[in-house]
Amino acid sequence: MIKVKFWGVRGSIPCPGPKTMKYGGNTACIELRFPEVNRHIIIDAGSGIRELASYMLAHDLPNGPISTEIYLSHTHWDHIMGFPFFVPAYIPGSQIKVFGPVTYEDEPLEDIVGGQMKYRYFPVNMGELAGSIEYKRLKEEPFLDLGDGITLSTTIINHPITALGYRFTFRDAVFCTAYDTEPFRNLFITDPEDPSYDEFMAAEGELAAQEQNQVLENFYQGADLLVHDAQYTREEYEKNKVGWGHTPIEDAIASARRAGVKRLALFHHDPERSDDQLDAMGEKYCSTESGDPMQLFFVREGQEIILGTEQVNPE
Repeated sequence: MIKVKFWGVRGSIPCPGPKTMKYGGNTACIELRFPEVNRHIIIDAGSGIRELASYMLAHDLPNGPISTEIYLSHTHWDHIMGFPFFVPAYIPGSQIKVFGPVTYEDEPLEDIVGGQMKYRYFPVNMGELAGSIEYKRLKEEPFLDLGDGITLSTTIINHPITALGYRFTFRDAVFCTAYDTEPFRNLFITDPEDPSYDEFMAAEGELAAQEQNQVLENFYQGADLLVHDAQYTREEYEKNKVGWGHTPIEDAIASARRAGVKRLALFHHDPERSDDQLDAMGEKYCSTESGDPMQLFFVREGQEIILGTEQVNPE
């Protein structure tokens, strides 16, 4: 069994307020609990990790020192900004392991995550944290044995800096992430009327894009739950968002269906998107025909889903 809870579902920047109360205004943070083996994993340390920390202090700390692992999809600020407010890091006895990709090889993960904890930005320095914190850089890995029957695969996704999708497997449950990514596209000139057009390069670019998109679909093939980027509509994307590293909703749905995903959580909501707008988009995109094998929904902060049993509640 994997218990999944969403503590932050927004992209780019926190956006609390009366128009975002239903879906939430915190940036990315997802919690995975494996109660049968007493393991705890956090994916991304956006602003949502602050409330997760409060929950852990009330419910986990009374049972002994906190032990957790944080997997960062990438190191853009909206995915690490909550780390200075993760209170277990300040408590002696806490064991925290931080994993994630790094774009520039000469920068250790510790400096990137901890760089925001300098006196010029924050009143507590990284060196003052009382918990034990380990950092490990991750790359694309086809298989990692995390122990206790939990395995992890990672894949490179398409974002302006190095970012990873995660596939966690535990017994009969598969949980995947693919957010802060956009479809791979042909980077060569495809207009035959353009003076710089090269037919061979255009064909090769198209083939490369198709192959990379297929790699990602293969990565989350058959997942019980896929959390996928869906920040824009296709109209918004094509108007002025190409290259920003986010996926049109229509593409996310089509890709997940081709991959045989069982449940699709549309994630990384645009900070300008109100609850009313997301409700309307849910009616438009998530109304499926009877017999459709895939459940899909715009995920909400605080939402919980249990994988590996029949207890599933995407509402």
